[in-house]
Amino acid sequence: HSRRGLLLLVGQRRRLLNYVQQTDIARYRSLIERLGLRR
Repeated sequence: HSRRGLLLLVGQRRRLLNYVQQTDIARYRSLIERLGLRR
């Protein structure tokens, strides 16, 4: 991946996470735990 492509992917994932967080908080939390993300 080019650096720009990688940033684009990260941006898309962040938008997707924000969308899921607003619409389905329970699924968002399970996704975070499964991905091992700690904020």
